[in-house]
Amino acid sequence: MNKVVKTIATIATGAALVTAGAAIAQDRTGWPNSLTVGTASQGGVYFVYGNGLAGFIGESLKINASGEVTGGPVQNATLVQMKEHGIGLVTMGPMYEAWTGKSELAPGLPHTDVRALFPMYETPFQCVAMRASGIKTVGDIGGKRVSVGPAGGTPGTYWPRFFQALGVNARVSNTGAADAASQLKDGLIDAFCFAAGLPIGAFSQLAAEADVVTFAFSDAEHAKILEAFPEVSKFKIPAGTYTVQKDDQNSVAMWNFAVVHKDMPESLAYEVTKLVLENNARMLQIHAAAKATKIENWENNGFLPFHKGAVRYYGEKGITIPAKLKD
Repeated sequence: MNKVVKTIATIATGAALVTAGAAIAQDRTGWPNSLTVGTASQGGVYFVYGNGLAGFIGESLKINASGEVTGGPVQNATLVQMKEHGIGLVTMGPMYEAWTGKSELAPGLPHTDVRALFPMYETPFQCVAMRASGIKTVGDIGGKRVSVGPAGGTPGTYWPRFFQALGVNARVSNTGAADAASQLKDGLIDAFCFAAGLPIGAFSQLAAEADVVTFAFSDAEHAKILEAFPEVSKFKIPAGTYTVQKDDQNSVAMWNFAVVHKDMPESLAYEVTKLVLENNARMLQIHAAAKATKIENWENNGFLPFHKGAVRYYGEKGITIPAKLKD
């Protein structure tokens, strides 16, 4: 009889613990019925990362989540500010411009309702061209036809600025990564300059299908860009990133963060942040760039306040977010 009572008590205690745990994890007050993740063009890392993130959120938090093709970070920041998307993927250069009211899509509108959740990875800048073109550095693009990705994306915004700073008079066009790769193979453009987590899917495909070279900045170009653009940092693209790349290449990079509107329910922001930062192996199944999606990289955000739900999660992990990065 005592054994029976003890067994019943043990079961009851276990059930209570499960119920309590579920209640904590399932505080869904105010959660939306669906959640859209703003990504970028097909062929880029944002598209893969964002759709994979949406699938992971849907699978784990039981919310209808999906990725959506966009023009990239500039547009994603505005879509989050206007509450048209639940989560946006942004690089911190365009996000800072949006934060200060200098967005190309919404000039004069400070995007001060946007909040950070978690760090994603660094976005390095790199180019690809057909080997027969003889193009080997950014300076060789002068007078050439070059695609810089979609208008409003990080590469579409910054490559023309880089060209101007270097005195490179290129004939710039805007298109998605997959389309730009096709145009390069068809001879419609001379080079494709982009920015995304490594490896860039469109570049990998080109390396497998055509005789191409990847390139970034010469030493002199690299020094000029670092001096002219304080929002970027040094980055070395490792040899072997693509089958055609034999040497390290000097580049620059910006950090990417996932962002949300400040009105996202605190419990949802907390659960998404926790889900991503406690399951890096699962994130790596989505894309190799997620190797940098780690909690210690929160400090690569120097201006955008974190959402209260994210702050709560970081606090539980012993990280004190500075006052200037809190609401």
